[in-house]
Amino acid sequence: MADTKSSGELSRFLDSGVYRFSNSNAVFLDPVGVLNRSYTRFRVSPSAYYSRSFQPKRLAAESAVASDSRKRKRKPKKPQSLNVRELAADQRHQEARPWLLKAHESLLGAADLLSILSKLRSCSCSSMESSDESCSVVEDSFVELGKLWQAPLYEITLNFNQHNDSSGHGGLLNNNQSSEKREIPIFNNLVVNETCDDVEAEFLNRHYVLPGQSSFYMSDLGQIHNLIPVESDCGFNLIVIDPPWENGSARQKSAYPTLPNRYFLSLPIKKLIHTDGALVALWVTNREKLRKFVEEELFPAWGVRYLATFYWLKVKVDGSLISDLDLFHHRPYECLLLGYCSGKIKRYEHVAEFTPIKDNQVIISIPGDYSRKPPIGELLLDFVPGVKPARCVELFAREMIAGWVSWGNEPLHFQDTRYFLRDEPVNRIR
Repeated sequence: MADTKSSGELSRFLDSGVYRFSNSNAVFLDPVGVLNRSYTRFRVSPSAYYSRSFQPKRLAAESAVASDSRKRKRKPKKPQSLNVRELAADQRHQEARPWLLKAHESLLGAADLLSILSKLRSCSCSSMESSDESCSVVEDSFVELGKLWQAPLYEITLNFNQHNDSSGHGGLLNNNQSSEKREIPIFNNLVVNETCDDVEAEFLNRHYVLPGQSSFYMSDLGQIHNLIPVESDCGFNLIVIDPPWENGSARQKSAYPTLPNRYFLSLPIKKLIHTDGALVALWVTNREKLRKFVEEELFPAWGVRYLATFYWLKVKVDGSLISDLDLFHHRPYECLLLGYCSGKIKRYEHVAEFTPIKDNQVIISIPGDYSRKPPIGELLLDFVPGVKPARCVELFAREMIAGWVSWGNEPLHFQDTRYFLRDEPVNRIR
């Protein structure tokens, strides 16, 4: 019976990218499998998504040598007592630790799932060489381009395939298809793919993929008010936010520009939500200063009532943690804080009237590129109030998902065709 149940869960995982452990607080998420459900003619390249895990042996060896060299140069640090803030952070860690250990044990006990994960590397080898070459291409920075005086003049070209048959499938043009091109301002403008098919777009000689029924608004923080709907009935009832928090690692890597915490107080969350209210999901680091800021200032300013914390536990292809669980400054997990923001309808003013969210749930996955979060939107849909299907938006987005609005100063970052492979049509998120 157990084998049958496990086999059924594995089959669902292959279809959805989500593996739910029985009698556990955890799920395993394959971001590539989840994202692929947003596309009809493309699929996400595993070797491009998991570039840090699937780097060629030569690069991995060089990285290891460099790491060993740095370790040799470091002098052993003397043990230091923790200050008040560090003690508070350690207390949070100790509270989360049992849940994280239980989740990891569930993963290590799922031999069928680990068997599939072990094949990820070999499945990616066929596209590794081309992906490594294409992913090394340096592209123009959307952040810098958006600051130029010419920014309002830049246009993106969307190439739509118009179908005159009933197949409903995309692909290369044939006798029953014609192509329509639309040139649309790319900055400070809502760019929409209203079709159910992928759309290829071109900007400054680079090519991008827009999933079906998706849209993006590319601007800096000063223009986010343009995303506010005219009528609150057209607002969003699921808002995922991944702010560019200030942190030393991002500065050292020059991965992306960060902003001081106080800047995020100006996000117009109350004006973005649907009349029926919204579920707000906020990604945060493990810094105690940041957690206190969110709890004492940010959520109150947004009108968000905290409900639960989810944890994103990062593992390697073999299922082991990417770092020691108790490593103080580089713990192998991040936090997702969940809360509700009440709408204008009185019956939604009390949290108890929303679908309850179980606290301390753990999402396990192999991490992708630096700071790239796994696509967790579908896992939250059961807790979203109001209209169905949910109206979803991601703030500070760097990629797009079918059916979602993506806002930020580089929402096309991971939509470059170098992150994709052409494929036969697959089932999309409904």
